[in-house]
Amino acid sequence: MAQEKDKDTATQLEERLFAAQQSTEAEVKMSLWQALKLYPKASLWSILISFAVVMEGYDVILMGSFYAYPNFTKRFGVKDAAGDYEIPAHWQASLGNSGSVGQIIGLMFNEWAAERYGYRIVMSGALIATMGFIFLFFFATNLEMLLAAEILCGIPWGIFQTLTTSYACEVAPVALRAYLTTWVNACWGIGQLLSCGVLRALLYRTDQWGWRIPFAVQWVWPIPLLIITLLAPESPWWLVRHGHYERAKQSLQRLTDASSVEGFNIDNTIQMMIHTDELEREERTGSRYIDCFRGIELRRTEIVCMVWTVQNMCGSAFMSYSTYFFEQAGLPDSDSYDLSMGQYAINTAGTFAVWGLLMLGISRRGMYLWGCVFMGIALIIIGCVSLDDAKAGSWAVGAMLLAWNVGYQFSVGTIAFSLVTELSSRRLMVKALNIGRAVYNVEGLILGVLTPYMLNPTAWNWGGKTAFFWAGFDALCVVWIYFRLPDPTGMTFAEIDKRFEMKIPARQFKSVQVDEFEGERQQLEKARATENP
Repeated sequence: MAQEKDKDTATQLEERLFAAQQSTEAEVKMSLWQALKLYPKASLWSILISFAVVMEGYDVILMGSFYAYPNFTKRFGVKDAAGDYEIPAHWQASLGNSGSVGQIIGLMFNEWAAERYGYRIVMSGALIATMGFIFLFFFATNLEMLLAAEILCGIPWGIFQTLTTSYACEVAPVALRAYLTTWVNACWGIGQLLSCGVLRALLYRTDQWGWRIPFAVQWVWPIPLLIITLLAPESPWWLVRHGHYERAKQSLQRLTDASSVEGFNIDNTIQMMIHTDELEREERTGSRYIDCFRGIELRRTEIVCMVWTVQNMCGSAFMSYSTYFFEQAGLPDSDSYDLSMGQYAINTAGTFAVWGLLMLGISRRGMYLWGCVFMGIALIIIGCVSLDDAKAGSWAVGAMLLAWNVGYQFSVGTIAFSLVTELSSRRLMVKALNIGRAVYNVEGLILGVLTPYMLNPTAWNWGGKTAFFWAGFDALCVVWIYFRLPDPTGMTFAEIDKRFEMKIPARQFKSVQVDEFEGERQQLEKARATENP
């Protein structure tokens, strides 16, 4: 009986190994066109669900742009010495930071809820909560109500930040993964562009609806997104992690069009997911937050945190104040909003440009590194030009800010969404992303306090010279990227796991070849040895 059991074990191991190898080989060799043919429904579901990030992008820019909005500042601001209405710097800092506070709460809740109940249920609950919290914005009568609304809406925004990216990563094959995860950044840009466009259209409206209508626009998104989320299939990777293999197969069937690609085998793909999950189980003792800081996971958590950190430290902190910055640089209100709209159009278009670079085979590590170098040069130029207070200098600063934004969106702003999901492990991905995004938001809190004081004429009044401050931090980011950021381009999750297990340095991550099935082969040999003593 024991020999028969060992034989069964050996046979099962051999079948699973063969299936996982077949699926891995097929996925690595799959072209972009084949992936689109095979996963059209997965692409559509991911693209639609990612639109939830539009709401966060919309409000982040909305509040920052309101500080230069005459109708809003007259209603909620105070008169300065020149007789103009201004939102005080401490209130700008408070309103800017309150959303980050709510997002940190949302990230903490998301980790527990998403792993326990699944992505769809948590996403649906966050959308329903958003519909209720928007009422506080719309009926606000003072800055205190706006502060409460920012904190409460920040909770579902925190959930949207990582859940949309996690879902996109887990429903896509290797060939599509970078495109669907970076689409999240395009949605962020769409929200920013819509926000600035709405404000520009209402700029000369003098009644209360000039600032109430922009808040009311936020009700457009939750209901259709809720319907989409309820109809969408659950992530098959989440189902595999919880042992629901049959449901994972059903979900994968809803995400793929198996008839479009000859030789595709859903059962083999499920076996590959099971293989990756078991490989990660063997590499660690648990899946708690503390495990993100143990063994090889500490390096992966550092990378996720720093990838998000680079987004803050390369100079993007004051870009959310761009309209206000343009105004303080001496440009008229209408010109300030026109330049901001150009900036946010670049945000959206940048994602599509990055897709083109990915198709050309340019590595994500390379785009991250050289993008930061370009932004550092642009920041130094902005700082130097700002030493001259002439109006021509103000337009030059505006032009260089747009140039900086091109560099940001062609690299750090877009690629981060792909890197953080691929370089974290499957079992700890949600936790690692939440830690990284929480670090990002804490940094946002600190920078949200400092930035208004840097730009506000009633405070430090640095103006464009703030760019020198960020150029220094950008240089530090370049150093970290060069020595610590690996390139996961074209690798399956199991291949990435194996490279981290072998502690391969970042600069050699792509070139070193690994055998991800080495452990399974050893198990199979032991089982065969037991079967045939």
